[in-house]
Amino acid sequence: MIIVLGANDNGEGGTFALYSLLCRHSRMGLLKSSHPEHEFVTCCDSNVSTKETRASLVIKEFFNEHRSSRVVLLLVVLLGTRMVIGDGILTPAMSVLSAVYGIQIMAPDLHENYTVAIACVILVGVFALQHCGTHRIGFLFSPILIAWLLCISGVGIYNIFHWNPDVVKALSPYYIYNFFKKTGTAGWSSLGGIVLCATGAEAMFADLGHFSELSVRIAFTGLVYPCLVLAYMGEAAYLSKNRGDLQSSFYKAVPDAIFLPVFIIATLATVVGSQAIISATFSIISQCRALNCFPRVKIVHTSNNTHGQIYIPEVNWVLMILCLAVVVGFRDTATICNAYGLAVITVMLVTTLLMFLIISTVWKKHVFLAFLFVVIFGFVELSYIDACLAKLHKGGWFPLVVSAVVLSLMSIWHYGTIKKQAFELENKVSLDCLLRLGPSMGIARVPGVCLVYSHVTSGVPPMFAHFVTNFPAFHQILSL
Repeated sequence: MIIVLGANDNGEGGTFALYSLLCRHSRMGLLKSSHPEHEFVTCCDSNVSTKETRASLVIKEFFNEHRSSRVVLLLVVLLGTRMVIGDGILTPAMSVLSAVYGIQIMAPDLHENYTVAIACVILVGVFALQHCGTHRIGFLFSPILIAWLLCISGVGIYNIFHWNPDVVKALSPYYIYNFFKKTGTAGWSSLGGIVLCATGAEAMFADLGHFSELSVRIAFTGLVYPCLVLAYMGEAAYLSKNRGDLQSSFYKAVPDAIFLPVFIIATLATVVGSQAIISATFSIISQCRALNCFPRVKIVHTSNNTHGQIYIPEVNWVLMILCLAVVVGFRDTATICNAYGLAVITVMLVTTLLMFLIISTVWKKHVFLAFLFVVIFGFVELSYIDACLAKLHKGGWFPLVVSAVVLSLMSIWHYGTIKKQAFELENKVSLDCLLRLGPSMGIARVPGVCLVYSHVTSGVPPMFAHFVTNFPAFHQILSL
């Protein structure tokens, strides 16, 4: 069972946050925010040296001289953004569906349709509560996740001692080499499933906007990582003696005496995980909207005290419909996992590539360190992507289809916005000229205040001139 451990209002929208950082510090971007107040918080260390390295200057000059490089950079960023939105569809569907499969363990004769129906009801409930905001129920998230982590680690320890204590040898790196040596290409393709063991845990590090680096590191190294290792080792110990239970090993490995409490905690944890990625999707769409890459949607700030907790009604209901379609259409968690794995690992790879530019041009570190970072992490992520692409026909196509649809929507909207702004700039009217011509054109001034919203910073937008032409009157106080 894969649970997203947590995300805040910045969520996994890190690709756009990193891109914003590059736009502001390295002038590599093509997008500009139409609302300065929507600038993203800089995550870099304020103590970083401002001294430019030669490599940093070369990289900046390359992007400034070659517009095509900036276009490619934007497409890479949009790829990560689209995959995050696809993740927002797949994570709730997969988490809830895998959790309710525990009902089939308790009632083996229950038809699969009932399990799917229960998952759909839970999903509808999760999305219906989004308008309340996370601040009302957020205090429950930490206790639920702590109980979940302690629960799975306890079950893991029990399974290790009960079924196969020798499984602890798997901690040795030797067995990684030995595994690939014996399994060959079959072992390589299994990476597409192994990646699911890590997904979700990385979302903890998206919380740096709300928590310090030290607190996140302590939580991860002191609680999250050990609990996950014990849980997976325990499940492996159980499977070593019960290979026929591969498809439902998580619940089958839970002792009967504590099965019901574990099932309840697992269901609650899936709700928390779904809430995290839904909030992250709201955040990244808000960022896209601020950069004129997404249609105007209503953004509701659900908290008066906590900045960034938002709710987007249109996006919420579209996500709910798509999640229900995934659950009803796929039904099989294995197929959804294939799609989910490709989406998440693609986001990781895009983030790694962007970090090369961040390290070298924003943090102004030596380019060799940035290159070393990309080589180490990029090699691992490319290995996982290669394995996930092998399962493209088994559900991996879904995030690619979602990505293509979202890219079309974002590209069309951004193109139209640019054309609109260009038209307004080319056809704007001088305010002084309009006031001088007013009496001769028979334009009357009426009492009151008129507010005209436009991106034109000086002059009168053409839409106002069109309005005056058809209705020759405007208020005495005019605000543009």
